[in-house]
Amino acid sequence: MEPINLAQAPAPMSLTEYVYSTLKRQIMKGELPPGYRLIVLDLTKAFGVSQAPVREALERLKQEGLIVGKTNKGSAVSEITPQEIRDIYELRQLIEGHALRATMNVLTAQDIEHLENIVKGMRESVDNGDPFRLVELDMDFHGYFYERSGNALFLDIWNRIKTKIMRFISVTNHDHQGYSIPDSHLELLDLIKTGNVDVTEEKLIRGLDFYKHYTG
Repeated sequence: MEPINLAQAPAPMSLTEYVYSTLKRQIMKGELPPGYRLIVLDLTKAFGVSQAPVREALERLKQEGLIVGKTNKGSAVSEITPQEIRDIYELRQLIEGHALRATMNVLTAQDIEHLENIVKGMRESVDNGDPFRLVELDMDFHGYFYERSGNALFLDIWNRIKTKIMRFISVTNHDHQGYSIPDSHLELLDLIKTGNVDVTEEKLIRGLDFYKHYTG
């Protein structure tokens, strides 16, 4: 791993947060592939910090399932299999439609404006050549249904699976260039505005089904 310039870190960010966020972004973007070993001493040299913030950052990544401990070998970036993705998308098909329905029953003008701003941000991320930001906004868009559904269990499930979804989408986005992702979310948002829950849910489920089968 190349040495990292700590001057890039925003001033208010702690060393632990900076190490954690940098490694997480590299993992999510595929720059640190599955199986890549993360050695504490190597990371302290790369970041120019002591072991404490590195160990704390690695522990957070373990809790999120992004890395796993290897006996006598430090830690390594976790694997993500096609079967895991199929299972996750099958789960999403079962619950996200319910979350969407519940959300559409309580949506306000402010909620619609919030979703519109997310889609606007998606287009800007495409213009700026920032695919990782595009994926983050994709998660914000769908995560909003879970947040507004009023179902705490749905939200808990979403928070547990979204990291793996982000890793998967970060890879598949290479096959979906241009505004295809922002446009598909805009189409879904236009349906949400009609208030037709059945049609909107069908559109959502079809989109999830595509990704479920994308892995083969």
